[in-house]
Amino acid sequence: MRNTSRREFLQATLAAPTLLADNPQEAAQVSGPRVSRKQNVIWIIADQFRAQALTSSGDPNARTPNLDRAAAFGINFTHNISGYPLCCPFRGSMLTGKYPNKCVPGHEYPLPPGEKTLADTFNANGYHTSYFGKWHLGGFHEADGRAAFFITDPQRRGSFAEWTGYENNNSPWDCWVHGGAGKTAFHSRLHGYESDVLTTMFVAHLAERAAARKPFFAVLSVQAPHDPYVAPAEWMSKYNPEALQLRPNVATIPEVRTRARQDLAGYYAMIENIDWNYGRVIQKLEETELLENTHVLFFSDHGDMHGSHGLFRKTNPYEEAIRTPWILSGGIPRYTPFKTGVSTVLSNHVDIAPTTLGLCGIAKPDWMSGSDLSGYRMDKPGELPTPDSAYLQNIIPTHHPDSVNTPYRGLVSRDGWKYVCFENQSWLLFHLAEDPWEEANLAFDDRFREERKRLIQRLGQWISDTGDRFKLPAN
Repeated sequence: MRNTSRREFLQATLAAPTLLADNPQEAAQVSGPRVSRKQNVIWIIADQFRAQALTSSGDPNARTPNLDRAAAFGINFTHNISGYPLCCPFRGSMLTGKYPNKCVPGHEYPLPPGEKTLADTFNANGYHTSYFGKWHLGGFHEADGRAAFFITDPQRRGSFAEWTGYENNNSPWDCWVHGGAGKTAFHSRLHGYESDVLTTMFVAHLAERAAARKPFFAVLSVQAPHDPYVAPAEWMSKYNPEALQLRPNVATIPEVRTRARQDLAGYYAMIENIDWNYGRVIQKLEETELLENTHVLFFSDHGDMHGSHGLFRKTNPYEEAIRTPWILSGGIPRYTPFKTGVSTVLSNHVDIAPTTLGLCGIAKPDWMSGSDLSGYRMDKPGELPTPDSAYLQNIIPTHHPDSVNTPYRGLVSRDGWKYVCFENQSWLLFHLAEDPWEEANLAFDDRFREERKRLIQRLGQWISDTGDRFKLPAN
């Protein structure tokens, strides 16, 4: 940044007029990148955004033109898994490339002091690193008061050179952000809808990065579409709860369906707002001539049940909770040699960090457990990773309402099976290839004894390979 303080930058960006992405789908014709030939990377992270809630995924209620365009001109990982469908463990894994049992094992657990993240690797390779928005890795506990006033220890901010964030926030018009340390510390309220104001700050930051002519890794992390399911009136007015189509596996219990419709009206409004803000980021990249050499990754920490199987929220291993979007886009269609289309390779939360580094030609450090899947986007020689399964964990239950109160482990296999168990007790077995709505639980049907045995053995290998501890059923 220039010689302005973070407080001055915050005040200036909050006072700036909102940028309108009137036609973000028009790709700019550019003469060439204004930064070095190194590739930049942006993460845009949503919270509780399930993969099914995209127009490109076939959701009849969703309006996501910008994300659909990104999926069409990028790589859309349609079999992406949130291996621990809970905020803090996922976020620890996305930053470190480690499984939660080796990093952040539960809700409100902090990122360990000194824990290396991919920001350390980017810093060491000459990149500028920055983070804006929800963090939830500082170790705040609900019993300690109000999260808005919690100040994350600078030693637990993931080694980002610039960090403007907050621990957690379930009130999108009452969000406070902080950053800096000592004399440069600031703590200010965002005036407006959280996703909109954070995006305004972020696009202003991108303009500064363009002027700096240095490669960068920048993160925008918004709370939406996490509950409470509310958005500005212009978005909320578009969705009538009674007109929404529910997924076929939403329970037919009247109170479940009523709650699902009410929640989903706000949920889809928040998603359309996220899509609009995504478009604003792409528009700023076009305006600053950064788009050609900037990768943009969109993903979420976990999904949301919204009445499927009679359940709500997350932490469970059903498809609505663990399947999340992961779209690798950026560049300018017809002007960049990147691969496009759909990939059905199984991907998990630990793959995000090594893939991000791989997009920039940076080798995965040996402390990361995940796979570098950047070859599915870049034209790289060599074999593409094809994991045979993705590992599922729920290590420390939150005991919140609408959550699973018992630890479990499980896996989703490349050949279309899902197996999940409690300690010493099978729980779920679905053949997703034939039963995508997870209506027939085969875990207790001995016709599938051999399949269950095979999956338990593979799960045992996952537990061993990750250094986890869990007592599996015998068969």
